[in-house]
Amino acid sequence: MRKVFLTVLLMFACFAFLNAQTTRDSSHVVPTGKGWGVDASTMPGRTLPRVVTQGNGISYHGGSVLKGNPVHVYFIWYGNWTNGTRASDSQVSVSLLDALFGSSGGIGGSGYEKINTTYGDNSGNVSGNVSLTQSTTDNYSHGTRLSDSAVKAVVSSAITSGRLPTDTNALYFVLTSSDVRESSGFCSQYCGWHTNGSINGADIKYSFVGNPDRCPSACEMGTVSPNGDSGADDMASIMAHEMQETLSDPDLNA
Repeated sequence: MRKVFLTVLLMFACFAFLNAQTTRDSSHVVPTGKGWGVDASTMPGRTLPRVVTQGNGISYHGGSVLKGNPVHVYFIWYGNWTNGTRASDSQVSVSLLDALFGSSGGIGGSGYEKINTTYGDNSGNVSGNVSLTQSTTDNYSHGTRLSDSAVKAVVSSAITSGRLPTDTNALYFVLTSSDVRESSGFCSQYCGWHTNGSINGADIKYSFVGNPDRCPSACEMGTVSPNGDSGADDMASIMAHEMQETLSDPDLNA
């Protein structure tokens, strides 16, 4: 009798879950770039998505994709990078992040990146090609505690000062050393995020990626680092993720 009761209870729970999943109206929800959605009315400048089902299991919501061939990548090394992930010339992982997005043998044009060519908008599809174009440094211009607005200010400063160009066909990565935290939830709610904003009169796409060495239990996936540098290896994983999301949803309206 107890077994029958548990079976019925489980079936009811599954039905309730599936019913909730299929009847929930999420047409008013837009992504934040941090892994969750919010009501569109709370996001200034965002409009309700236009739902068009393409027939491949992915719903196109009317937003744009980043189609550049290649899409340019810019690194802003924020904080102290004289010791750690990018400093020691004795390890392969020192240049891991540069190599990952480099023009020769990097992630651009790889089978992994070409998966994104299935994403398109009314004017074309993602090319699957990305390439590191330029890097710059920022020596704690906003201290060791960054807010979301400070991350944008770091990108804005790099562009308006001329250290990096104004480029709408690009993703700007703000990469922080392990002594820097992001006050909106780094290590507790996310390990990285992406968004867009108006900088120097242009629609600029940018991403924050913190150093996982700050919180290994939250943002480092393995106990053994493939390249002998846990910070660089796990930053590579997070950056690849944020790159994929930016290519398929650069303006957070898809």
